[in-house]
Amino acid sequence: MTELAGKVAIVTGGSAGIGFGVAKRLAAEGAKVVIADINAETGAKAVTALGEGASFFKTDVAEQQQLRDLVDHVGALHGRLDIMVNNAGIGGKNHPRLFDDDLSDFHKVMAIDLLGVMAGTREAARLMKESGGGSVVNISSIGGINASSGNWTYHVAKSSVIMFTKCAAIDLGEYNIRVNAIAPGNIETDILGRSMGPDLAPEEQAALTAKIREFIISKQALKLQGHVEDIAQATLFFVSDRSRYVTGTLLPVDAGMVAGTPRSPGGGVEGLRKQAQA
Repeated sequence: MTELAGKVAIVTGGSAGIGFGVAKRLAAEGAKVVIADINAETGAKAVTALGEGASFFKTDVAEQQQLRDLVDHVGALHGRLDIMVNNAGIGGKNHPRLFDDDLSDFHKVMAIDLLGVMAGTREAARLMKESGGGSVVNISSIGGINASSGNWTYHVAKSSVIMFTKCAAIDLGEYNIRVNAIAPGNIETDILGRSMGPDLAPEEQAALTAKIREFIISKQALKLQGHVEDIAQATLFFVSDRSRYVTGTLLPVDAGMVAGTPRSPGGGVEGLRKQAQA
């Protein structure tokens, strides 16, 4: 498969999870992929797994200068940039109530989940402009669409990614640079366990994660567990010519979760009517 032959891509947070899945798909389609990640050890393993054409550049996306250095490096190495996937992110701390959140992780979460996306888009666009255009994909979350309590800063950061994506698309369109966002739903990675049970032993964390995923699936229209490849395929759509006429949009990949709550096993309102009449 060579749908992206001749293209050069950067994937931030590309050494594991969704980022690695996206990098693997882009490489399989013929793109030269630069994995930008803070973890050099997992980054090296990812490059080995991707094979020829892949490379690694250690990057902390919370540091704007490092993002600038990353893009400069790609420009020097490949002479162009066609695809930027701003994927790097963290979950932040979960708290029972707003009263319990001291917001101690606010600046860290915002720096990685939002500033990293904004600065990453800006720096990538500088090089894309010289290359005649390109595609930026920002990874948000259904947590940026649906409100819930517990992980306050994460929700705010991810919702801001959606608005920034639209603003950037409007500004960069004249340079033939498209900017779109993906909102993953219940995707099977380890970020959920780290966020919800950071103090638990591995086996306890795994058990908690399984229970949470079971509950999430019950709220989805499609009773399916999402996988990294689902996000990778959505990314492929946005970075290829399949979406040449699409910019400034958000694609939830969530089995229908943000569309609404499906009928409950008890029959929904009609079931309640029957219970009341019994």
